[in-house]
Amino acid sequence: MFSTETSCWFIRKVICWRAAASIAWAVLLLPPTTAVFVILSKFSLLHPIQTITECLCLLTSASTIFSFILLGGVIIIVGFLILEYHTVIPTIACSKIALFGQLLHPHQFVNSLAHCLMGIIVGWCCAVTIGFRYETLGYTCTQSEGYPQMCLNEHHLVFLLAGAFVGFSHSLLGVIHNMNYVSFHSIQQYKYLRFKGSLPLVVKCSSAQAFYSVRNFIVLYYFLGYIPRTWICKTLNLHLDSTIHPLDSIAGLLDLSLLYHLWISATFLLFTWYITLLLFRIFVTEVYSFPVQSSFTEDAHQCLPKVLTEKQPMILKFLALKDLALLSQHSPSRRSEVLSLSQPGGHPHNWNAISKECLSLLADLTQRLVAYHETVATNGRAKTMSSGSEKKTSSETSSTEELMSPRPAFLMKTPASVFARSFAGGLQSPLTAPFTPDLDSPFASPALRRLTAPADQGSPWYGTVQSPHIMRRAPKLWSTSTDSQVNGSPEPFPAMAPSPKQESSKPSFLSQFLQNRKEQLPEASSQALFADSQAHIWALEGLSYLVQASFSEDQFGVVQTTLPSILCSMLLLQEAVDRHFKLPHASSKPIRSGSSMGDSTYKTLRFALRATLKTAIYRITTTFGDHLNAVQMSAEHRKRLQQFLEYKD
Repeated sequence: MFSTETSCWFIRKVICWRAAASIAWAVLLLPPTTAVFVILSKFSLLHPIQTITECLCLLTSASTIFSFILLGGVIIIVGFLILEYHTVIPTIACSKIALFGQLLHPHQFVNSLAHCLMGIIVGWCCAVTIGFRYETLGYTCTQSEGYPQMCLNEHHLVFLLAGAFVGFSHSLLGVIHNMNYVSFHSIQQYKYLRFKGSLPLVVKCSSAQAFYSVRNFIVLYYFLGYIPRTWICKTLNLHLDSTIHPLDSIAGLLDLSLLYHLWISATFLLFTWYITLLLFRIFVTEVYSFPVQSSFTEDAHQCLPKVLTEKQPMILKFLALKDLALLSQHSPSRRSEVLSLSQPGGHPHNWNAISKECLSLLADLTQRLVAYHETVATNGRAKTMSSGSEKKTSSETSSTEELMSPRPAFLMKTPASVFARSFAGGLQSPLTAPFTPDLDSPFASPALRRLTAPADQGSPWYGTVQSPHIMRRAPKLWSTSTDSQVNGSPEPFPAMAPSPKQESSKPSFLSQFLQNRKEQLPEASSQALFADSQAHIWALEGLSYLVQASFSEDQFGVVQTTLPSILCSMLLLQEAVDRHFKLPHASSKPIRSGSSMGDSTYKTLRFALRATLKTAIYRITTTFGDHLNAVQMSAEHRKRLQQFLEYKD
């Protein structure tokens, strides 16, 4: 993900060092964490002094030091996987089949296998640390014949299998809850304060997930535990002790001591991994101050205008936009560099590059919202317009022309990759919705491709007459009455004429089953549409604060040349956002889960964007006031702007 040549300086000098620092701190926190685990696993209320003495002796033993080395290696691998799979734009599955495809992705298979192996290593370390009946896999036992044999220690085997199961569950939950998603906090805090404030959540999530994982493992081992036990016995030539109840029985699994040690070991495993994840999030999202301009040509690619305009890793682009938002609010000296003129020449290159990229981001989001609404308004089908309904209002025509104007090559893409292909076919393509499945994916079946393929002219499905099954190509997110309220007149629908030929041709059961599985979730599709909106929030804040500061700090009037474009872009986006929030499910706030380490802030990004957009417009209107009447814009935009000037919006 960091293969571009121009970004190597940032990955080498910033990201890698930050990741290494987070991993180093996670390893340094391993000894005190292990000491707490040893005390909790061996503590006895009847013999407290003896327990403390045993714990001190155990922590200084050779086996514990060797376990420290293994656990440190596991932490390093976990940190490397977090660095490899982290993202600042969450991947949101908008249908059940899309989520299933994510879980079966080859990269996810490798990730799950690695977590299983690391879980086995941590389970072995926990078993050796606790000792007693969990220490070794085999022990000497006496059978009924009277001679000693090597028997299987099933308690040790359960620890190894439990570690693998907890690691595998953690990997799957990471995909479901987007644990690889790294968000940026709006409130700046020191790293120590962020870590201290998040520590109770880590303990809570670790213990809760460990409880459910152990519960699921016990149920699974009760039904399938004989399979690994038999395989281990045959492979290692071990025997089963007939005098001990097997653990895949009710009597064997009702061992409270075993259940407690399994739970405390799973909590220890998850706690160390979550600490590594938390430290990575804290270090990698730390503010980075980019120079606005440089006196040396070889450092020009590290300056803020250059970083914003070129294609870079998304973590770099997000940090640059965050720095832009901060400098526009709190740094007058850096603001003066943005508003300065180049020497020689006297051109505002810094302001032109920054404003152009920010306006490009806003135009891209506006275009996506318009395409999404066009698709949802027709229930996922291409709109068949009659001659009388092809007329648009002046505001809609001007908005479309504004959106289709040339923009820079780089566009912030939504997590659903279908927009890259859908925009090439026009705004009214049936594949412009962010929740349309990717037909080029290896997980897309031939049945799905047949369902979404264009109809042939010779087929019975061509024309305005469609089968009732084909009409269910997407959920009805937008009712006829709601669409009529927004557009001003009801949409004409094609006539449904019954045809015997159509009624005889019905999709197969497999096609219907796959169609039901790929039906989109309205809430998830709205979240996917705004998944990268943190970048737009910073772009809005940066532009609005710079425009506000230009009222008194812009000595050369560089901002005034682009003020009409900035206002028109914000008003267009405001109109598109307001229209989106009139859709069903768009205005319902999701419930945040407090028992998972997955960051769910992306679920409410659309609400933060709407508030930031309105605040940005008010920030400009309250600063310039009636001076904005001299800005050239369309009548519709001026009417909308007047509502902000009069505080009526």
